[in-house]
Amino acid sequence: MRSSKFFKAEQVHLSWDTPGLVAGVDEAGRGPLAGPVVAAAVILDELQPIKGLADSKALTPLRRARLYDEIRAKALCCSVAEASVEEIDQLNILQATLLAMRRAVEGLRLKPVKVLVDGNRLPTLSVMAEAVVGGDAKVKAISAASILAKVTRDRWCEAYHAQYPQYGFAAHKGYGTAEHLAALRTHGACPQHRRSFSPVAQVLKGPAR
Repeated sequence: MRSSKFFKAEQVHLSWDTPGLVAGVDEAGRGPLAGPVVAAAVILDELQPIKGLADSKALTPLRRARLYDEIRAKALCCSVAEASVEEIDQLNILQATLLAMRRAVEGLRLKPVKVLVDGNRLPTLSVMAEAVVGGDAKVKAISAASILAKVTRDRWCEAYHAQYPQYGFAAHKGYGTAEHLAALRTHGACPQHRRSFSPVAQVLKGPAR
């Protein structure tokens, strides 16, 4: 009978045993009538946890702004990208959103081994990816990405408001509120309105006869 010493177990780490870096991805601005759709990708640092990460829509603007700065300071890396109004009108909003997500992932300084994307659709990526419905409330990296995307787009709206104050972008962030629709009817569309979206197209077409 062989001695048990020949069967001493040794811990072996194989490359596929190591999870590696995981990036969270989310977007902001699919629904508005104007402006780009913004996506962010974030790889968090486990050694520098960030408290209070949650779906950006569940946070106050002040809390989002503070977390935005903390994420930028503590994450291993992060990337924010967008698809323009022209791309939205040319491709449709879903494909433009997936394009912005792909750009965000490709902009990461470090390459993740896996990408977790909020929602049920995935962009075309060169790494393994998984769609997570409700991920912005379940996965911290996706929550972080949702905050970066939301704050970036909100700041875009505030800056654009200075150029076109008659539309009220700083208040409604481009969404089709009664105020925004009234401004559209009064002033017509500005260069950043999405021509492929029905309320904008109807205004451009003019009143029905």
